[in-house]
Amino acid sequence: MNYIFIFILLLPLKWVRKLFQKKQGRNLVIQTAKIGDFINITPLLAHLRQSDALLSRTVAPLAQHDDTLLKIWYVEDHKSGMLAKIRLALQLMNRYDNVYLLHPNNLNLFYAACCNAGNKQFLSNYRRKWYQTLFYWTANGIVEHSKISLTIESYLKLANRTLTKESYKKHATRPLFKNSLLPEELFRQDIIKIGISISAGNQAKTIPPVIWKKLFDHLQDLPCSYYIFGAPNEIGHLEELYRVTGKNRPFINLIGQLSLEMVPYAISQLDFYIASDSGNVYIADALDIPVVLLYGPCGIEEQRPLGDVLLIGPDHIAPSSFIFAAPYQFHHPAEQLYALDQRKLDDIHAFISDRQPERLCQTKPH
Repeated sequence: MNYIFIFILLLPLKWVRKLFQKKQGRNLVIQTAKIGDFINITPLLAHLRQSDALLSRTVAPLAQHDDTLLKIWYVEDHKSGMLAKIRLALQLMNRYDNVYLLHPNNLNLFYAACCNAGNKQFLSNYRRKWYQTLFYWTANGIVEHSKISLTIESYLKLANRTLTKESYKKHATRPLFKNSLLPEELFRQDIIKIGISISAGNQAKTIPPVIWKKLFDHLQDLPCSYYIFGAPNEIGHLEELYRVTGKNRPFINLIGQLSLEMVPYAISQLDFYIASDSGNVYIADALDIPVVLLYGPCGIEEQRPLGDVLLIGPDHIAPSSFIFAAPYQFHHPAEQLYALDQRKLDDIHAFISDRQPERLCQTKPH
Protein backbone atom coordinates (compact mmCIF):
# COMPACT_ATOMS: atom_id res chain seq x y z
CA MET A 1 0.00 0.00 0.00
CA ASN A 2 2.91 2.38 0.67
CA TYR A 3 3.77 2.37 -3.02
CA ILE A 4 0.24 3.59 -3.83
CA PHE A 5 0.69 6.65 -1.60
CA ILE A 6 4.14 7.41 -3.00
CA PHE A 7 2.82 7.08 -6.54
CA ILE A 8 -0.02 9.54 -5.80
CA LEU A 9 2.51 12.03 -4.38
CA LEU A 10 4.63 11.70 -7.54
CA LEU A 11 1.70 12.17 -9.93
CA PRO A 12 2.06 15.98 -10.33
CA LEU A 13 5.76 15.58 -11.13
CA LYS A 14 4.99 12.71 -13.49
CA TRP A 15 2.48 14.85 -15.42
CA VAL A 16 4.84 17.81 -15.67
CA ARG A 17 7.75 15.71 -16.83
CA LYS A 18 5.57 14.03 -19.45
CA LEU A 19 5.32 17.40 -21.23
CA PHE A 20 9.07 17.27 -21.89
CA GLN A 21 9.41 13.59 -22.83
CA LYS A 22 11.10 12.89 -26.18
CA LYS A 23 10.29 9.72 -28.09
CA GLN A 24 13.32 7.50 -28.57
CA GLY A 25 11.75 4.10 -29.22
CA ARG A 26 13.31 2.48 -26.16
CA ASN A 27 11.90 -0.67 -24.58
CA LEU A 28 11.93 -1.58 -20.89
CA VAL A 29 11.23 -5.14 -19.76
CA ILE A 30 10.53 -5.66 -16.05
CA GLN A 31 11.06 -9.17 -14.67
CA THR A 32 12.79 -9.46 -11.29
CA ALA A 33 12.38 -13.21 -10.67
CA LYS A 34 15.13 -15.83 -10.82
CA ILE A 35 17.00 -17.97 -13.36
CA GLY A 36 14.26 -20.10 -14.89
CA ASP A 37 11.96 -17.09 -15.16
CA PHE A 38 14.69 -15.12 -16.93
CA ILE A 39 15.17 -17.90 -19.49
CA ASN A 40 11.44 -17.83 -20.17
CA ILE A 41 11.42 -14.12 -21.01
CA THR A 42 14.11 -14.51 -23.68
CA PRO A 43 11.60 -15.17 -26.51
CA LEU A 44 10.10 -11.76 -25.74
CA LEU A 45 13.58 -10.21 -25.67
CA ALA A 46 14.32 -11.79 -29.05
CA HIS A 47 11.07 -10.38 -30.47
CA LEU A 48 11.85 -6.87 -29.19
CA ARG A 49 15.43 -7.16 -30.56
CA GLN A 50 16.92 -4.47 -28.32
CA SER A 51 15.70 -3.61 -24.82
CA ASP A 52 16.70 -2.34 -21.43
CA ALA A 53 15.60 -4.44 -18.49
CA LEU A 54 14.93 -4.26 -14.77
CA LEU A 55 16.11 -7.62 -13.44
CA SER A 56 17.28 -9.42 -10.32
CA ARG A 57 21.03 -9.40 -9.82
CA THR A 58 20.76 -13.19 -9.48
CA VAL A 59 20.58 -13.42 -13.27
CA ALA A 60 23.32 -10.86 -13.98
CA PRO A 61 25.87 -13.50 -15.12
CA LEU A 62 23.44 -14.54 -17.86
CA ALA A 63 21.99 -11.13 -18.70
CA GLN A 64 25.40 -9.51 -19.22
CA HIS A 65 26.04 -11.96 -22.07
CA ASP A 66 22.70 -11.30 -23.80
CA ASP A 67 22.98 -9.27 -27.00
CA THR A 68 19.27 -8.35 -26.85
CA LEU A 69 19.89 -6.29 -23.69
CA LEU A 70 21.41 -2.83 -23.60
CA LYS A 71 21.09 -1.08 -20.23
CA ILE A 72 20.36 -3.38 -17.28
CA TRP A 73 18.96 -2.12 -14.00
CA TYR A 74 19.17 -4.46 -11.00
CA VAL A 75 16.35 -4.09 -8.51
CA GLU A 76 18.58 -5.01 -5.52
CA ASP A 77 20.77 -1.96 -6.19
CA HIS A 78 17.83 0.30 -5.33
CA LYS A 79 16.38 -1.36 -2.24
CA SER A 80 18.30 0.47 0.47
CA GLY A 81 15.25 2.55 1.31
CA MET A 82 12.24 4.38 -0.13
CA LEU A 83 14.38 7.29 -1.36
CA ALA A 84 16.51 4.90 -3.42
CA LYS A 85 13.37 3.41 -4.97
CA ILE A 86 11.98 6.87 -5.77
CA ARG A 87 15.28 7.84 -7.41
CA LEU A 88 15.06 4.79 -9.67
CA ALA A 89 11.43 5.61 -10.51
CA LEU A 90 12.48 9.11 -11.54
CA GLN A 91 15.30 7.71 -13.68
CA LEU A 92 12.89 5.42 -15.48
CA MET A 93 10.05 7.96 -15.77
CA ASN A 94 10.83 9.64 -19.11
CA ARG A 95 13.33 7.17 -20.51
CA TYR A 96 11.09 4.67 -22.34
CA ASP A 97 8.41 4.56 -25.03
CA ASN A 98 7.45 0.93 -24.42
CA VAL A 99 7.23 -0.77 -21.03
CA TYR A 100 6.50 -4.48 -20.59
CA LEU A 101 5.71 -5.60 -17.04
CA LEU A 102 6.13 -9.36 -16.66
CA HIS A 103 6.44 -9.71 -12.89
CA PRO A 104 3.68 -7.57 -11.36
CA ASN A 105 4.54 -7.39 -7.67
CA ASN A 106 3.88 -4.13 -5.83
CA LEU A 107 7.33 -2.65 -6.38
CA ASN A 108 7.46 -3.49 -10.08
CA LEU A 109 3.94 -2.14 -10.59
CA PHE A 110 5.07 1.08 -8.95
CA TYR A 111 8.05 1.43 -11.28
CA ALA A 112 5.99 0.62 -14.38
CA ALA A 113 3.17 3.00 -13.40
CA CYS A 114 5.66 5.83 -12.87
CA CYS A 115 6.90 5.52 -16.46
CA ASN A 116 5.51 8.02 -18.99
CA ALA A 117 5.78 5.54 -21.86
CA GLY A 118 3.17 5.84 -24.59
CA ASN A 119 2.80 2.06 -24.67
CA LYS A 120 2.64 0.18 -21.38
CA GLN A 121 1.63 -3.48 -21.33
CA PHE A 122 1.10 -5.16 -17.96
CA LEU A 123 0.67 -8.80 -17.01
CA SER A 124 -2.18 -9.45 -14.60
CA ASN A 125 -2.29 -12.74 -12.69
CA TYR A 126 -4.21 -14.71 -10.09
CA ARG A 127 -2.47 -12.87 -7.23
CA ARG A 128 -3.63 -9.41 -8.25
CA LYS A 129 -4.82 -7.29 -5.29
CA TRP A 130 -7.66 -4.79 -5.32
CA TYR A 131 -5.39 -1.92 -4.27
CA GLN A 132 -3.20 -2.43 -7.36
CA THR A 133 -6.04 -1.15 -9.56
CA LEU A 134 -4.56 2.37 -9.66
CA PHE A 135 -1.33 1.02 -11.14
CA TYR A 136 -3.21 -1.00 -13.75
CA TRP A 137 -5.16 2.11 -14.78
CA THR A 138 -1.90 3.53 -16.15
CA ALA A 139 -1.47 0.58 -18.57
CA ASN A 140 -2.41 0.76 -22.23
CA GLY A 141 -2.97 -2.98 -22.38
CA ILE A 142 -3.30 -5.90 -19.96
CA VAL A 143 -2.66 -9.59 -20.59
CA GLU A 144 -4.60 -11.83 -18.22
CA HIS A 145 -2.49 -14.77 -17.05
CA SER A 146 -4.04 -17.77 -15.29
CA LYS A 147 -2.65 -20.92 -13.70
CA ILE A 148 -3.25 -22.74 -16.98
CA SER A 149 -1.71 -20.04 -19.18
CA LEU A 150 1.76 -20.78 -20.50
CA THR A 151 4.07 -18.08 -19.14
CA ILE A 152 6.14 -17.79 -22.32
CA GLU A 153 3.00 -17.09 -24.34
CA SER A 154 1.66 -14.60 -21.80
CA TYR A 155 4.98 -12.74 -21.92
CA LEU A 156 5.04 -12.71 -25.74
CA LYS A 157 1.46 -11.47 -25.94
CA LEU A 158 2.49 -8.33 -24.08
CA ALA A 159 4.26 -7.28 -27.28
CA ASN A 160 1.94 -8.90 -29.82
CA ARG A 161 -1.29 -10.72 -29.00
CA THR A 162 -0.81 -13.13 -31.94
CA LEU A 163 2.54 -14.56 -30.82
CA THR A 164 2.77 -18.14 -29.51
CA LYS A 165 5.42 -20.38 -27.98
CA GLU A 166 6.49 -21.38 -31.50
CA SER A 167 7.21 -17.78 -32.50
CA TYR A 168 10.66 -17.48 -30.88
CA LYS A 169 13.16 -19.85 -29.34
CA LYS A 170 14.49 -19.46 -25.80
CA HIS A 171 18.15 -18.82 -25.12
CA ALA A 172 20.37 -18.94 -22.04
CA THR A 173 22.91 -16.43 -23.29
CA ARG A 174 22.94 -14.97 -26.80
CA PRO A 175 25.32 -15.88 -28.24
CA LEU A 176 26.29 -18.87 -26.08
CA PHE A 177 29.07 -17.70 -23.76
CA LYS A 178 31.94 -20.17 -23.97
CA ASN A 179 34.54 -20.62 -21.26
CA SER A 180 37.80 -22.54 -21.64
CA LEU A 181 38.00 -23.35 -17.91
CA LEU A 182 35.43 -26.14 -17.85
CA PRO A 183 36.50 -29.48 -16.35
CA GLU A 184 37.78 -31.95 -18.96
CA GLU A 185 35.21 -34.54 -17.84
CA LEU A 186 32.50 -32.49 -19.53
CA PHE A 187 34.00 -33.14 -22.96
CA ARG A 188 34.10 -36.96 -22.76
CA GLN A 189 32.48 -38.78 -25.69
CA ASP A 190 32.57 -42.37 -24.41
CA ILE A 191 29.71 -42.11 -21.89
CA ILE A 192 26.18 -40.81 -21.55
CA LYS A 193 26.56 -37.52 -19.69
CA ILE A 194 23.61 -36.69 -17.47
CA GLY A 195 23.45 -33.44 -15.54
CA ILE A 196 21.44 -33.39 -12.33
CA SER A 197 20.36 -30.78 -9.80
CA ILE A 198 20.00 -32.34 -6.37
CA SER A 199 18.52 -29.18 -4.87
CA ALA A 200 16.22 -26.36 -5.97
CA GLY A 201 15.97 -22.67 -5.12
CA ASN A 202 12.75 -23.51 -3.29
CA GLN A 203 14.03 -26.21 -0.94
CA ALA A 204 10.59 -27.78 -0.78
CA LYS A 205 11.12 -28.80 -4.42
CA THR A 206 14.28 -30.77 -3.62
CA ILE A 207 14.15 -34.40 -4.78
CA PRO A 208 14.89 -36.73 -1.82
CA PRO A 209 18.11 -38.84 -1.99
CA VAL A 210 16.10 -42.09 -1.81
CA ILE A 211 14.41 -41.13 -5.10
CA TRP A 212 17.77 -40.45 -6.74
CA LYS A 213 19.06 -43.83 -5.53
CA LYS A 214 16.11 -45.62 -7.09
CA LEU A 215 16.76 -43.81 -10.37
CA PHE A 216 20.51 -44.53 -10.37
CA ASP A 217 19.86 -48.20 -9.61
CA HIS A 218 17.44 -48.48 -12.52
CA LEU A 219 19.87 -46.87 -14.97
CA GLN A 220 22.93 -48.82 -13.86
CA ASP A 221 22.93 -50.97 -17.01
CA LEU A 222 23.54 -47.82 -19.09
CA PRO A 223 27.01 -46.22 -19.45
CA CYS A 224 25.94 -43.07 -17.58
CA SER A 225 27.93 -40.57 -15.58
CA TYR A 226 26.16 -38.00 -13.44
CA TYR A 227 27.35 -34.39 -13.36
CA ILE A 228 26.09 -32.79 -10.17
CA PHE A 229 25.44 -29.05 -10.54
CA GLY A 230 24.85 -26.64 -7.70
CA ALA A 231 25.96 -23.58 -5.75
CA PRO A 232 28.54 -23.90 -2.94
CA ASN A 233 25.82 -23.82 -0.27
CA GLU A 234 24.34 -27.05 -1.67
CA ILE A 235 27.24 -29.22 -0.51
CA GLY A 236 25.09 -30.44 2.39
CA HIS A 237 22.63 -31.95 -0.08
CA LEU A 238 25.51 -33.78 -1.76
CA GLU A 239 26.60 -35.29 1.56
CA GLU A 240 23.02 -36.46 2.16
CA LEU A 241 22.98 -38.02 -1.30
CA TYR A 242 26.27 -39.83 -0.66
CA ARG A 243 24.95 -41.23 2.62
CA VAL A 244 22.08 -42.89 0.76
CA THR A 245 23.71 -43.86 -2.55
CA GLY A 246 27.34 -44.30 -1.52
CA LYS A 247 30.24 -42.69 -3.36
CA ASN A 248 31.03 -45.62 -5.62
CA ARG A 249 28.84 -44.21 -8.36
CA PRO A 250 29.90 -42.47 -11.59
CA PHE A 251 29.49 -39.01 -10.04
CA ILE A 252 31.31 -35.87 -11.19
CA ASN A 253 30.88 -33.23 -8.51
CA LEU A 254 30.57 -29.73 -10.00
CA ILE A 255 28.98 -28.11 -6.94
CA GLY A 256 30.62 -24.73 -6.35
CA GLN A 257 33.02 -25.22 -9.26
CA LEU A 258 31.15 -23.28 -11.94
CA SER A 259 30.01 -19.68 -11.91
CA LEU A 260 26.53 -19.10 -13.33
CA GLU A 261 27.94 -17.61 -16.53
CA MET A 262 29.83 -20.88 -17.13
CA VAL A 263 26.79 -23.10 -16.54
CA PRO A 264 25.08 -22.82 -19.97
CA TYR A 265 28.23 -23.87 -21.87
CA ALA A 266 28.79 -26.70 -19.38
CA ILE A 267 25.21 -27.92 -19.81
CA SER A 268 25.55 -27.69 -23.59
CA GLN A 269 28.15 -30.50 -23.39
CA LEU A 270 25.71 -32.91 -21.74
CA ASP A 271 23.43 -35.51 -23.27
CA PHE A 272 20.56 -35.14 -20.77
CA TYR A 273 19.50 -33.14 -17.73
CA ILE A 274 17.37 -34.49 -14.88
CA ALA A 275 15.98 -32.32 -12.09
CA SER A 276 12.91 -30.92 -10.43
CA ASP A 277 11.61 -27.48 -11.44
CA SER A 278 14.89 -25.54 -11.30
CA GLY A 279 16.75 -22.93 -13.32
CA ASN A 280 19.14 -25.42 -14.88
CA VAL A 281 16.25 -27.38 -16.39
CA TYR A 282 15.26 -24.28 -18.37
CA ILE A 283 18.86 -23.59 -19.35
CA ALA A 284 19.14 -27.15 -20.67
CA ASP A 285 15.86 -26.82 -22.55
CA ALA A 286 17.02 -23.56 -24.15
CA LEU A 287 20.15 -25.41 -25.34
CA ASP A 288 18.15 -28.28 -26.87
CA ILE A 289 19.40 -30.78 -24.28
CA PRO A 290 16.78 -33.50 -23.62
CA VAL A 291 15.26 -33.01 -20.18
CA VAL A 292 13.63 -35.31 -17.64
CA LEU A 293 11.54 -33.07 -15.39
CA LEU A 294 10.32 -34.48 -12.09
CA TYR A 295 7.81 -31.72 -11.55
CA GLY A 296 6.38 -32.74 -8.17
CA PRO A 297 3.85 -30.15 -6.95
CA CYS A 298 4.30 -27.72 -9.86
CA GLY A 299 1.59 -26.78 -12.33
CA ILE A 300 3.18 -27.76 -15.64
CA GLU A 301 0.44 -26.21 -17.76
CA GLU A 302 1.76 -22.83 -16.63
CA GLN A 303 5.51 -23.36 -17.05
CA ARG A 304 7.61 -26.29 -18.24
CA PRO A 305 10.41 -27.14 -20.68
CA LEU A 306 9.08 -27.05 -24.23
CA GLY A 307 11.68 -29.02 -26.17
CA ASP A 308 12.59 -32.70 -25.97
CA VAL A 309 11.23 -33.38 -22.50
CA LEU A 310 9.87 -36.26 -20.43
CA LEU A 311 7.46 -35.02 -17.77
CA ILE A 312 7.26 -37.16 -14.63
CA GLY A 313 4.69 -36.13 -12.05
CA PRO A 314 2.95 -37.48 -8.95
CA ASP A 315 -0.05 -39.77 -9.16
CA HIS A 316 -3.45 -38.33 -8.22
CA ILE A 317 -2.05 -35.17 -6.58
CA ALA A 318 -3.29 -31.82 -7.86
CA PRO A 319 -0.66 -29.09 -8.47
CA SER A 320 -0.15 -26.70 -5.58
CA SER A 321 2.84 -24.63 -6.71
CA PHE A 322 2.53 -21.96 -9.38
CA ILE A 323 4.79 -19.29 -10.85
CA PHE A 324 3.22 -16.41 -8.95
CA ALA A 325 2.14 -18.46 -5.92
CA ALA A 326 4.90 -20.84 -4.89
CA PRO A 327 4.62 -22.07 -1.28
CA TYR A 328 7.64 -23.27 0.65
CA GLN A 329 5.90 -26.29 2.14
CA PHE A 330 3.38 -28.76 0.79
CA HIS A 331 0.68 -31.04 2.16
CA HIS A 332 2.37 -34.15 0.75
CA PRO A 333 5.90 -35.30 1.62
CA ALA A 334 8.60 -34.98 -1.04
CA GLU A 335 8.94 -38.78 -1.15
CA GLN A 336 5.35 -38.92 -2.41
CA LEU A 337 5.52 -35.90 -4.72
CA TYR A 338 8.61 -37.25 -6.50
CA ALA A 339 7.90 -40.99 -6.16
CA LEU A 340 9.14 -43.19 -9.01
CA ASP A 341 7.26 -46.42 -9.64
CA GLN A 342 8.31 -49.10 -12.10
CA ARG A 343 6.43 -47.52 -15.00
CA LYS A 344 8.04 -44.12 -14.49
CA LEU A 345 11.49 -45.66 -14.10
CA ASP A 346 11.00 -47.62 -17.31
CA ASP A 347 9.87 -44.46 -19.10
CA ILE A 348 13.04 -42.63 -18.02
CA HIS A 349 15.23 -45.57 -19.05
CA ALA A 350 13.58 -45.70 -22.48
CA PHE A 351 13.79 -41.91 -22.91
CA ILE A 352 17.57 -42.07 -22.41
CA SER A 353 18.36 -45.29 -24.26
CA ASP A 354 16.21 -44.40 -27.28
CA ARG A 355 18.25 -41.22 -27.79
CA GLN A 356 21.66 -42.86 -27.45
CA PRO A 357 21.55 -45.95 -29.74
CA GLU A 358 25.07 -45.48 -31.15
CA ARG A 359 26.69 -45.08 -27.75
CA LEU A 360 24.83 -48.10 -26.39
CA CYS A 361 25.98 -50.20 -29.35
CA GLN A 362 29.58 -49.22 -28.63
CA THR A 363 29.30 -50.49 -25.06
CA LYS A 364 27.68 -53.85 -25.85
CA PRO A 365 29.97 -56.88 -25.74
CA HIS A 366 30.80 -58.36 -29.18
